[in-house]
Amino acid sequence: MPFHLHFDESDLLRCRFALSPLWETQEAVRTLDRPSRHGYHLPWLRRIGEAAAGLDLTPLWRLMPDGGHNPDFICPPPLGPLATFEEEIAAVRAVDPLVARDDMAQALAGMPGGLGSPAARRMLADPARTVRELTDLLEQAWRVMVEPHWPRLRALLEADIAYHSRRLAELGFERLLGELSPQLRWTGSTLTVTGTRGDHSRVLGGEGLVLMPSVFVWPEVVGGHEPPWQPAVIYPARGIGGLWTESADHTPDVLARLLGRARADILCALDEPAGTTTLAHRLSLAPSSVSEHLSVLRAAGLLASRRYGHQVLYERTPLGIAMAAGAP
Repeated sequence: MPFHLHFDESDLLRCRFALSPLWETQEAVRTLDRPSRHGYHLPWLRRIGEAAAGLDLTPLWRLMPDGGHNPDFICPPPLGPLATFEEEIAAVRAVDPLVARDDMAQALAGMPGGLGSPAARRMLADPARTVRELTDLLEQAWRVMVEPHWPRLRALLEADIAYHSRRLAELGFERLLGELSPQLRWTGSTLTVTGTRGDHSRVLGGEGLVLMPSVFVWPEVVGGHEPPWQPAVIYPARGIGGLWTESADHTPDVLARLLGRARADILCALDEPAGTTTLAHRLSLAPSSVSEHLSVLRAAGLLASRRYGHQVLYERTPLGIAMAAGAP
């Protein structure tokens, strides 16, 4: 059944992209319990398996019914495009316990045993305590499962936003939605998210919409967040097929002789836009060296750069693409 979001002109002016380390943490927890999501993430699962086994994630899984309501207070839409995990988890800790209780009750009602199970009664009896326990558990999950890999994840998410921001300028909002996912359909002034369970509808009323790429949400698109939170659509980020693969030595020898090995490796590593720190980590080079090489490649017309939030992202120009592919 579909989820409908009804826009007016002011809503279209308030659409924005954002990324959320808290959302990725929540979805990493969900992915651990959903074998259908494991395909692209097996290398990550092997890396975190032993450490994650030491966490009791049952309280969070209890609030993640398959296809039912998931509490919005656990992962509200980020206030800015580059919110930190610490900022986001602080907002969860500060949630009104009564708001959290109502949100949890909707999720628990869709789980086996419903609201009458002992676990559900305990969670709802003292919502302030439950919020503390859940935020503590989310923070543990972040430290163990996501934070060690966050530079890699963030680079992919930022590259997705940079790409789709350009596509928005080139295509407009309606055609962009079709590129984000075939589950998104624009009709008149209504955005419909198909493939969801239940038939929901929300009038945005000037609040606009947050568009968030996610690594762990694949293959789904999630549309939601009820008042008092701003509505959001979370879609699968581009490029997750190669997310966990290690960089291969695919630099053409002739390019390495022309540019030097380090500069050629950097050029060939930029399949997606990336920043200095990400490239340094990926290629095991000093950030200062990478920065110098990037400046030379940009001056030679092989790279273009644009600032996104706290960092500068580099991407290949058409000439750089041709050279990296070994074209004459």
